[in-house]
Amino acid sequence: MVDLSARADRLDEYLDARGLEAVWFAEPNGFAWLTGGDNVVDADAPIGVAAAGYDGEFRVVTDDIEARRLADEQLPDAFAVESFPWYAGSLAEAVADRSPLPAAADFAVSGFESVDTARLRQPLTADDVARYRELGREAAAALETVCRNLKPTDPEYEVAAGIDISLSSRDVNTPVVLVGSAERARSYRHFVPTDATLGDYALVSITAERGGLYASLTRTVAFDAPDWLERHHRAAGRVEATALAATRAAAAGDLGTGEGPGTAGDVFDAIREAYDAVGFADEWKHHHQGGAAGYAGREWIARPDGDDPVIEPMGYAWNPTVSGAKSEDTYLVDGDRLELLTKTGQWPTHEVESVAVDGVPTETFELNAPTVR
Repeated sequence: MVDLSARADRLDEYLDARGLEAVWFAEPNGFAWLTGGDNVVDADAPIGVAAAGYDGEFRVVTDDIEARRLADEQLPDAFAVESFPWYAGSLAEAVADRSPLPAAADFAVSGFESVDTARLRQPLTADDVARYRELGREAAAALETVCRNLKPTDPEYEVAAGIDISLSSRDVNTPVVLVGSAERARSYRHFVPTDATLGDYALVSITAERGGLYASLTRTVAFDAPDWLERHHRAAGRVEATALAATRAAAAGDLGTGEGPGTAGDVFDAIREAYDAVGFADEWKHHHQGGAAGYAGREWIARPDGDDPVIEPMGYAWNPTVSGAKSEDTYLVDGDRLELLTKTGQWPTHEVESVAVDGVPTETFELNAPTVR
């Protein structure tokens, strides 16, 4: 369950700082963050069928098609549900009619300010962390179950279907499923599944979602590993290890200006140095490197000069790539603790040392290794 007391404290501070009376969330991740529930009916729609609000009390506005179902199945008892006739107007109009002013929303409501929900969702609360651990374990178990049964003749799209089923059986959604066969994994960074068969090896990447939280991970399966695969995978692993060490240093205020936490740009600089040190200086240009994770696949993505603060406790998912190889998992960073969330203990690992970077102590991590079938 969502800790509504912690949500109320954060929102009271937000409203007071901006002189607002209410704030509303209809985007699915914002709704999930506030309620712990799901307002999605049409997955293609940018906003859900209900808006969750806070004005000192917790409220939900939706049409009369959805009101009873949401109250029965998706919402804590603390939320008062207000409905309007489905034919009588839009969700935005219904919220505008019912909300005290001034107000803000994460979707377009006439006269309302916009709200930066990503900043509001950070850092994670204790209840977020507990549910994140469960999601990470379930996502890793589902993906690894499929990967242990792969064959070189499997088409990419059949592998993707198996992953969808494996996760769905655990009540986990799959907004991203990438399956790269030996040929396509080296040609592309986003290997959207096709009918190509896996061949000598495969990269499988997913982003899994439940209760609004997102976890990302990649696994490598080799049947007849190319000579270069181990070297490329280990290089990507050293970059991931450096990103993790830099994240912890930035969150502690040891990386950056020294005035508060370091930034996404500080971590990115460490990542770029790591690519150079492992002999693949330009590989970072071919794909983003990941960043903070929580109520979005990435709450922010690290870029040169990125000013997002590296805060804790927070999820971080770094995904460095080196032509044909990728190293990616989701971690919780919280003080001295760096906890791998997407872990089962059943996948092979190898020790990987981070690259020496100014302001970042060298550390050794147990990262996921390719499994040979």
